[in-house]
Amino acid sequence: MRKKVQLSFTTKLFLSLLIFSLIILALLQSYIWNATETNLYRSLGEKAQIQARELAVIPSLIKYVREKDTNKIAELVIDIFQQSDASYIVIGDENAHRLFHTANNALFSPMIGDDNQQVLNGNSSVTISKGSLGLALRGKAPIIDQGKIVGIVSIGYMIDDIYALHIKQVIPFIFFCSLLFLALFIFSYCFSKAIKRQMFNLEPKEIALLVKSQKSIMESIFEGVIAIDLEYKIMNINQSARSMLRIKVKDNELIHHILWDFIESTEFICGNDNKIRDIHDHICYFNNIIVIANRIRIMVDNKIKGWVITFRNYNDINLLSMQLTQVNQYVDNLRTLRHEHLNWMATLSGLIYMKRYQEAESFIALHSADNQASLDFITEHFKVPAVCGLLIGKYSKSHEIGLKLMFDPACQLNALPDSITETEFMSILGNLLDNAFNASLKNDRGNKTIYLYLSDATDEIVLEISDQGCGIDEKIRDSIFKPGVTSQDTKEHGIGLHLVLTYIKKANGYITFEDNEPYGAIFSVFIPK
Repeated sequence: MRKKVQLSFTTKLFLSLLIFSLIILALLQSYIWNATETNLYRSLGEKAQIQARELAVIPSLIKYVREKDTNKIAELVIDIFQQSDASYIVIGDENAHRLFHTANNALFSPMIGDDNQQVLNGNSSVTISKGSLGLALRGKAPIIDQGKIVGIVSIGYMIDDIYALHIKQVIPFIFFCSLLFLALFIFSYCFSKAIKRQMFNLEPKEIALLVKSQKSIMESIFEGVIAIDLEYKIMNINQSARSMLRIKVKDNELIHHILWDFIESTEFICGNDNKIRDIHDHICYFNNIIVIANRIRIMVDNKIKGWVITFRNYNDINLLSMQLTQVNQYVDNLRTLRHEHLNWMATLSGLIYMKRYQEAESFIALHSADNQASLDFITEHFKVPAVCGLLIGKYSKSHEIGLKLMFDPACQLNALPDSITETEFMSILGNLLDNAFNASLKNDRGNKTIYLYLSDATDEIVLEISDQGCGIDEKIRDSIFKPGVTSQDTKEHGIGLHLVLTYIKKANGYITFEDNEPYGAIFSVFIPK
């Protein structure tokens, strides 16, 4: 069985435009043909009638017709015929017998046609009749002498001559229509190609499938996704975004709706750099919901057409982070304790082997008292269990990596304010301590001691962490809190201090930093209760 030829959409569009153009041009040409033909017949008919009337009132012609002087009539009419564009002129007497014919037909024979009687009754006429020369458009007028009809004047245009004249008049229009058809052909071809480019060389069925696939993909994405145009009108949105932003508007009412009706205008979305660069993993607020968002430009032919905003609730990420942090802290603590216990056991084993029991007993008492004192200080001065656990872990880690974490005797923390959660405060504290540890390890000239002061004794929580590490590079001092900026290894994300600043601002607090003496830096955090 022969396979049916499948034409592409652009080919169908091109052929449709071409056929439509041909139909329009054919109808237009038919109308012009009929209109010009009608006008030509009317104008020539009027012209023939006027010429017949003017000829019928010439006194010499009236005299010659009355006298039936065919020679004189011939001399007079031949001169007039040579100056006229008529096909022929015929002069007849009162009985409609020829007295003159430009085609030299037989004289005194009857004039052919049934339109003579009307003229002999005194009326001029314009008719299409068949005469001795063939079918012609004839204008006739009576020759009247003193109220008596003495003859007939007939001026005719042959139909073949009229057709030739009509063709001559229509030829320019036919040429124009040909050029117009050529122009429409080129336009249809270019238009089809342009549509094909706009459709990315896809067929309508393929586009429909892509749209349905896109909708399914959008709904399957756990993150919120919003696509907006340059006027910040919504072009597309998935169910996750609607749910997180609590948008109840129907889909058909939501599309092309201004975004600011659902999200408060933010620097992240409409900042001055939104047409220049994309942003990834930015922490901001959408309707008092803290989110991690990305802003990607929509580029078509190297021109920006809008943006795609993707975001996820930070609490979800934070919950996972907290779970991972707790596991990591637990593992770090076990690893630290195991390392220390192995060292202690090795030392004790050597002392016992050498039978130096008194020194072994003193060693056990010393280390037990030191660790217990630190643990007692943390548990007595910090009443928030999560903070206690974090500080115990960081204390153990500092010993393992060769550092010393010192607590100010005035430290105390009874409770956290409602403006900040335990997880957020632990992130602030943990990031600042980790940065102090890393900076101290990089500076061989410092004393490897990190000092921590944390107190809620006043109307605000004060956190101060100082180290004698490598300090803050002058190149990044002004941008140290921006995402991606880090003084650590390039494998780090540079998000720690950005998170710290975000949480502090959320709690209406502020953070400062300054150089420590002789080395290192001091970070101070102030969070109102």
